[in-house]
Amino acid sequence: MANMVILGAQWGDEGKGKVIDIFTRKVDFVVRYQGGNNAGHTVVIDDAEFILHLIPSGILHERKICVIGNGVVVDPKALLEEIKMLRSRNIGVDGRLMISENAHVIFPYHRKLDELKEQKLKKIGTTKKGIGPCYADKVARSGIRMADLLDDAVLKEKLLANLDEKNAILGKIYGAPGFSFDELYDEYKGYAREIKKYICDTAVLLNDAIKKNKRILFEGAQGTLLDVDHGTYPFVTSSNSTAGGASTGTGVGPTKIGKVVGVVKAYTTRVGEGPFPTEFGKDLMQKIRQKGKEFGATTGRPRRCGWFDSVIVKHSIMVNGIDEIVVTKLDVLDDLDSIKICTAYRFEGKVYNDFPTNGRVLAGCEPVYEELPGWKEDTTKVTSYLKLPRNAKNYLKRMQALLKTKIVLISVGCDRKQTFSKDS
Repeated sequence: MANMVILGAQWGDEGKGKVIDIFTRKVDFVVRYQGGNNAGHTVVIDDAEFILHLIPSGILHERKICVIGNGVVVDPKALLEEIKMLRSRNIGVDGRLMISENAHVIFPYHRKLDELKEQKLKKIGTTKKGIGPCYADKVARSGIRMADLLDDAVLKEKLLANLDEKNAILGKIYGAPGFSFDELYDEYKGYAREIKKYICDTAVLLNDAIKKNKRILFEGAQGTLLDVDHGTYPFVTSSNSTAGGASTGTGVGPTKIGKVVGVVKAYTTRVGEGPFPTEFGKDLMQKIRQKGKEFGATTGRPRRCGWFDSVIVKHSIMVNGIDEIVVTKLDVLDDLDSIKICTAYRFEGKVYNDFPTNGRVLAGCEPVYEELPGWKEDTTKVTSYLKLPRNAKNYLKRMQALLKTKIVLISVGCDRKQTFSKDS
């Protein structure tokens, strides 16, 4: 099996954690390449639920090596809490978790600036984890990286410079108190001592593994429509959640990646602010939200829910080069009399078959729907595509025809076992 990227093809929360968990059986390395602990991947194994925010979900498989790439921003406190949680559940990480020495580090001032900016300016719907401000420092070339935590002189110099700037911003713009150098320095030197054994040059590690014919799975966080370049800007995350981020976020060249798999829900959800053309009305929203357990793994916020939108998924297929599709949560639609699929948008008399980059168009458009009959049967115990109700198969066939991309797996529940091949 070729090295592959698995990512979300909607606004995130597509069920990537479960899909990655399934594909992990066939690989040697699982690599996270962007985002931070604003993401949450949920995996259910025999009724035991694991929610991971930074560590790749491949850690749940023995002998798999998990890598946090240079494109990820890491909150050391959150990372150590996650390691502690895994150990408490008898899952060891030593010798199996590697962190890029070039990954940037989140500090408390990043979290505070994230929170204050969200309060003061137009709401984006961030998780207030400090992700955006940390990436801003990275681009401004003032960030502190994992390697810096291990070099006392460099850490002191960079932290002093950052605090001069950040404390001035906090005080003069937001009227908020600043942070103590001594307290932060002592806190982060403590983190450095605990995570030093995981830090290495992961670009060399991964490229050496490829030379040895090891198989690598690149794990995306968030979803394509949250990509800072290709998503619903400005209501996006601060990194490249598209397939291109797998190369820039790990140091593995694109010619070394053989396949891109996109994960979609059988409907659509998004968390936070921003346009959502196919969003349900109140009653159906509540019904699907409860049945689908649509509450954020990171924040617990209720997700907005809507009909499947083929326009945004076709956009995802294009910008990621998606080869195959996995459809999750088909079972959540079991009780509906009829089901809609958005095939285009209409705005001021014009029909848009492609995803519009103009935010005003996306916010004000009217979705163009096809309506299909529902199947009104429980699919959660179905174990093969052939055993699905006829109308469920027709729904998937229409989805595949619109996307012009093969559906390879279907999920009808949160457990590992509730997944089967389209060819079964």
